[in-house]
Amino acid sequence: MTRDSDFRKTLDQNWLIQTSAEVAAPGDAISAPGFDTTGWLPTTVPSTVLAALVANGRCEDPYFGMNLKQIPTEPFAGPWWYRVELLVSDNEAAGTTLLQFDGINHAASIWLNGRHVATADDARGTYRRFQFDVSGAVTVGQNIIAIEVIPPEPGDFSTGFVDWNPPPPDRNMGLFRPVTLRFCHGVSIENPFVQTRLNLETLAEADLTVSADVVNHSGAAVSGVLEGQIESIRFSAEVHLEPHETRTIVFGPQGHEQLHMTSPRVWWPYELGTPELYQLDLQFAADGRISDRRSIRFGIRDVADYWTAEGHRGFRVNGHDVLIKSAGWTDDLLLADTRERIAAQLQYVKHMNLNCIRCEGIWGTDQTLYDLCDEYGILMMVGWSCHWEHEQYLGKRVDERYGGIFTPEDIELIAKSWHDQLLWLRHHPSIVVWAVASDKVPAPDLERRYLETFRRHDPTRPYLASTGGFGSDQHIIGSEDIVSDVSGESGVKMLGPYAYTPPVYWYTDTQRGGAYGFNTETCPGAVVPTLESLRKMLPADHRWPIDECWDFHCALNEFDTLDRFRAAMRRRYGEAESLEVFARKAQVLNYELMRPMFEAFRVNKGRATGVVQWMLNAAWPKMYWQLYDWYLMPTGAFYAARQACRSPQLVCHYGNRGVYLVNDRRAEFAGLRAEIRLFDINSKLFLSAHLPVEARPESAARIFTLPTFDKISTAHFLDLRLRDEQRQIVANNFYWLSTKADVLDYEAKVEPWEYYTPSKEYADFTSLNDLPTAEVEVRVSSSETEVSVALENRSDAIAFFVELLLIADAGEPLVPVFWQDNFVSLLPHETRTLTGHFWGAVEKPTLIVRGCNIEEGRY
Repeated sequence: MTRDSDFRKTLDQNWLIQTSAEVAAPGDAISAPGFDTTGWLPTTVPSTVLAALVANGRCEDPYFGMNLKQIPTEPFAGPWWYRVELLVSDNEAAGTTLLQFDGINHAASIWLNGRHVATADDARGTYRRFQFDVSGAVTVGQNIIAIEVIPPEPGDFSTGFVDWNPPPPDRNMGLFRPVTLRFCHGVSIENPFVQTRLNLETLAEADLTVSADVVNHSGAAVSGVLEGQIESIRFSAEVHLEPHETRTIVFGPQGHEQLHMTSPRVWWPYELGTPELYQLDLQFAADGRISDRRSIRFGIRDVADYWTAEGHRGFRVNGHDVLIKSAGWTDDLLLADTRERIAAQLQYVKHMNLNCIRCEGIWGTDQTLYDLCDEYGILMMVGWSCHWEHEQYLGKRVDERYGGIFTPEDIELIAKSWHDQLLWLRHHPSIVVWAVASDKVPAPDLERRYLETFRRHDPTRPYLASTGGFGSDQHIIGSEDIVSDVSGESGVKMLGPYAYTPPVYWYTDTQRGGAYGFNTETCPGAVVPTLESLRKMLPADHRWPIDECWDFHCALNEFDTLDRFRAAMRRRYGEAESLEVFARKAQVLNYELMRPMFEAFRVNKGRATGVVQWMLNAAWPKMYWQLYDWYLMPTGAFYAARQACRSPQLVCHYGNRGVYLVNDRRAEFAGLRAEIRLFDINSKLFLSAHLPVEARPESAARIFTLPTFDKISTAHFLDLRLRDEQRQIVANNFYWLSTKADVLDYEAKVEPWEYYTPSKEYADFTSLNDLPTAEVEVRVSSSETEVSVALENRSDAIAFFVELLLIADAGEPLVPVFWQDNFVSLLPHETRTLTGHFWGAVEKPTLIVRGCNIEEGRY
């Protein structure tokens, strides 16, 4: 019995690296036995050069303080060598051997056993994939590969982090995706794919079309059989290949009726159903032996776009319009993510009740990110980054309309790069849409190349010619209207905001980033980490007051300080006189600002089709654009998003004082009871309303309007709860509101571009600093991976913004952690029990409970 692993060897271990400045020998000598590697550093692959140096202790922790700034760029101006020794068996060397590279940043000259396999011109382009026939160079026994990696130069289309954080000094040079030796007996199977056509009326039948390229690497004609299997379904075709011929073999339901499936297991986004997956197994056999085997997973599902009457684009899955609740993904600064770290973050996505991530830049050092999104039922928007569209980041002149890709040479490179990436990723059912540009549109010749690639290789998905477009005549981002010469309007918008934005904006703005249409990147501004993370990322002498070290951990350009965030905090909540007070108030502000963005798009579902929070995560410890930080520590914004996006849920509309019942699931929730209570700053009850409600599938409905009270305190509280027929809490949502309204200044001129709308007036919550003290009794029980915390408010005052924090044995916060809820407020004499799950066995973590008006305790 042959296995897939018999046909491939992943070269991930036993690599060495060294700068070319320390190596005088040529590639043929470096790839020969006996070459002296004294002083070379061990690494694994994938790995960037800087990641390897950090792992070997050659650089101070680049994530801490201002260490990153101290790492010089000069050592990365020239090539670096990667070298590996490996064994090849008799059986492996008996046929054709292919050396495959999934990602080299940015070019490489490649040697195997003293032979020059490829020049830097043969292997150039960060997003190209390369395969070389090395049958004539490989030997039985020891083999040595030496790769001279040439770094990206200014103007090269490489990885990039735009203005999200400082760039890595090595610009991510290296072998940043897998290197593989593949073995076949003359014929290999390439690019397997399954297209699915689902009956959208019944979801009870589907047609599958299976395709793959078969490649004859030999100089002789080959006749054989390509066989396929999907669970109990089998199919095959006889194939004849001329010398060095490549043929695409297609199996469809017309010629193979077994590929018409009844009662298929349908892949759904997790909030709408189960993300069911199948496996396709293919093998090619000739002359009585198997030449190659390939397997992929796929899902049976249908994705499409739709347009509203107002000209906004939305997306549907399996015939259901899906309100996209997304956030922007980034890889680690050194591209050093692990499978465990990626899995934790995607579980965070689900825990926040988000249903999608946007990859601006085709991230991933392998396919782990995409595989896990398939498994978890998380949708993906995947495409190029605006890093290539602005001279500051790309490093060469750009066209105001088309960005950096407009010459015939560059168009050729990027068209081939897109072709390679699409073939690499197209089998993933989680990918709902491709995005071939971000802030601008592709040059017409390039877009026509993209369209031909879609036509030939993936007609199953919609694509976006830009993630901006709607409203671009306001010229908020760039001076050009973002409308494609080839495909017209994109139907999505990119109009900000990116800096401090008060809650009312999302409900009342109808011209820019407010809750209408599909906003592909937007946010309420900076998101400051928790106290523990601030202490980890900042040296002790830079923690307070805020200084240039804080600024270094902000974003770039207009986002290189916390000035707007601090001004909003001061005006809304009062001055912070210490690090501890600042960190606490920061989480209150994070929560208050993040929740209404998601809620407003849900309330306006239909007129609103999607929103992408910019961003989900962080490439390094920072102060901006994140829902949890680089240490995987959830912020107040994390739990704000969780509450805002849960179904069913009650939502307070900041624009019209309405209370809305929202439900994004296909299921109906009947027999519910809404509880609406309003309290003043001293916890005096001003309003109590109870009414029966039902949450219809995929709906948003206004169920109540809050009255106004002349004598209520400036800052006051709104408690919204849904209970089921057994009076169990189904959902709760706690707000702090102000009689002093936020007032936006739409006439203000923001330089150098209108990245947010300033405020004229701020809501007033300063009285929260003088809340009556609440007494909370805490009871804790725990197991190896779960803790249960009963919080009993034994006082007549609301316990405001109570945070639960787990500390592991070593004194560090326990992450990843998944609290049922956090940053909660307890009504007078209320008891709530919250559970928290964590990964890895911890005998008895320490629990810290703290809040705005309770005494901090350890349990």
